[in-house]
Amino acid sequence: MAQKPGEPAGKSGTAAGMKDAMKKATTEMLVLFLLRQKSMYVYEMIQEMARISGGVLTFNTLYLAIYRLQEHGYICEAEKRITDNRARVYFAITESGQIYLRELRAEFALLTGVIGKILEQDGKLYGEKADGEDAECTKQN
Repeated sequence: MAQKPGEPAGKSGTAAGMKDAMKKATTEMLVLFLLRQKSMYVYEMIQEMARISGGVLTFNTLYLAIYRLQEHGYICEAEKRITDNRARVYFAITESGQIYLRELRAEFALLTGVIGKILEQDGKLYGEKADGEDAECTKQN
């Protein structure tokens, strides 16, 4: 269902809703990926995700993902620095976080690959549809 004019973005049944769900589903993997590159503080991760994604992936906060990853031992506080009168906590990926990241990436590749293969079958799966062969919805909401 297409988003109606004036309808808030991120609502279920819209493309924006799917984007939000995908973002939530991949946040931990993306945080681990960034921390695999180097230790970072949270705001730096937010900025890097926006920069690397060309502004497609923007986050207001990553703290819930950070706390979950920390709780499971996938990341740890690497160091605390005071820069420009600001205390910054730098996080690093742990060995178990490296393993978890590999598992997440493999699962992500499997799922996106299968979804891609399914979508490539558009128009081929059941052959060409003859006019009037299948009923179509005529009522619109």
